[in-house]
Amino acid sequence: MDTAGIRTFAACLPDLVSEAKGNTFTVAFVSDKRMQQLNEFFRGKDSTTDVLSFPHEPDEFAQSYAFTREETPEGVTLSSTLDFLGDIVISAEQAERQAIENKLSLELEIKQLILHGLLHLCGYDHETDNGEMNARELELRDKLGI
Repeated sequence: MDTAGIRTFAACLPDLVSEAKGNTFTVAFVSDKRMQQLNEFFRGKDSTTDVLSFPHEPDEFAQSYAFTREETPEGVTLSSTLDFLGDIVISAEQAERQAIENKLSLELEIKQLILHGLLHLCGYDHETDNGEMNARELELRDKLGI
């Protein structure tokens, strides 16, 4: 899997999705077996899935002292860690099957899964809302050309 385009997309996505503006997230690719384990442990579902999102919830200490020390060419700076939304985990094998089924490139399928995961990190939940997440996702897919 060529990840260059996916990395660029993920890095730019918070600037393109208003709900994520100024925030960061991570993306991890795992096997179907690992995804099944995560899905069972966190959701009680003994099956693989395409994407899981794990929103970051800073603990009391992090909320009080939410800064990291970064060394830059200009010197040492402190930056906030409260801009971290969380983690998105994607089953690379499931994404590949879905890409074939949907007649999409693997890169495009993964970009759609990252967007879906990001919306979950921003608080959307298609299992409990009245179609808001789906509508927002389709709007953003159109806007982003994915």
